[in-house]
Amino acid sequence: MIKITREAALEYHHKDGKPGKLSVVPSKPLETQSDLSLAYTPGVAYPVLEIEKNKESAYDYTNKGNLVAVISNGTAILGLGDRGALASKPVMEGKGVLFKKFADLDVYDIEVDTHNPDLLINVVTAIAPTFGGINLEDIRSPECFYIEQTLQKMLDIPVFHDDQHGTAIILGAALMNALELTQRKINEIKVVFSGAGAAGIACANQLVKLGVPRDHIWMCDIAGLVYKGREEYMFPEKERFSQGDHPDTLAGTMEGADIFIGVSAANILTPAMIKRMRRQPIIFAMANPDPEIPYELARKIRPDAVVATGRSDYPNQINNVLGFPFIFRGAMDVQAHAINDEMKIAASNALAALAKEPVPEKVLRAYGLESLEFGMDYIVPKALDERVCLWEAPAVARAAMESGVARRKINLDEYPQLLVRRLLKTC
Repeated sequence: MIKITREAALEYHHKDGKPGKLSVVPSKPLETQSDLSLAYTPGVAYPVLEIEKNKESAYDYTNKGNLVAVISNGTAILGLGDRGALASKPVMEGKGVLFKKFADLDVYDIEVDTHNPDLLINVVTAIAPTFGGINLEDIRSPECFYIEQTLQKMLDIPVFHDDQHGTAIILGAALMNALELTQRKINEIKVVFSGAGAAGIACANQLVKLGVPRDHIWMCDIAGLVYKGREEYMFPEKERFSQGDHPDTLAGTMEGADIFIGVSAANILTPAMIKRMRRQPIIFAMANPDPEIPYELARKIRPDAVVATGRSDYPNQINNVLGFPFIFRGAMDVQAHAINDEMKIAASNALAALAKEPVPEKVLRAYGLESLEFGMDYIVPKALDERVCLWEAPAVARAAMESGVARRKINLDEYPQLLVRRLLKTC
């Protein structure tokens, strides 16, 4: 297990005296007088006039089609809470590095210093013409729901709150494979959630879209079970998952559960609770950096369990990095107006299918493994598997075209080779 110290992390972010993790690199030559005249004045006037006549030509003459805005106000940074807009910048730069490394997408990170949702919406709307997509990050609930929904209605480019949908998409893939391994039917399972914020609600919504009946989902938070008539810590998105008409605890709801999904806090799931679950329980304890129950303890108490966490140093990491770079890659390559349900489900299905394929030697070496195959310890692909882009981005692009949100049609037979060439550039 790799131990990350404060000193090592700060040194990494100031390595060789160069602060931060991102920089801007020219994509065209600037070696001669002619290059300079083409890049700036007088040559730059020609694309300006073309874009004035036809806004869509910005995709041809600028970096709009390969540029994502990663935007936060710092009100829900990782597990650290509200630390302010500026303090969110290392995380937003980190998202940018992952976008570039895994999908060759460029990023400007933008930290907006406001707690006012409407002001944040106005800022994003005003700068949106620059970008081909908007990735919202680390914005607290319930404001994040209002912000994302309002922006998607106002803008004609994808708006994606990764804390919601990224986790949900990877979870969906993991769940489908775990159900197959444990021979369960998706419409017969009982699911218990710990955590009813942005990630928990988005995960529950994704499960409903995949076929889990809404009344089979039991959602708990800091005040216990989300039940009909409860007034504490409630908002409309949470109320849709109300169960029963009286209070209960997480321990009480765990009786007879098939699946536990944790997007909450460390060590709140006890051995006694998982003993109350049904045969071959599915335990997704995704709190970071410390899960709701330690991986080793869960496996010790329930050796028959399929266990996943949000950590990279244990099997079955459910992490957004398997989603957002490739979802945006596929969406932006077809110039999608939005990232819709069809595209999210396509991403889940692609990840689930890839986990059943033989794992290349290169991936095994990256993780220090001798072998890896579909089973209890491998239900979603590894983050460093370059095939993820080649499976997920085309699935998302296809779903965008088939569902009618794509501006541009692409040849899906040729598309994987274009992606390979992109990935080679970033290595």
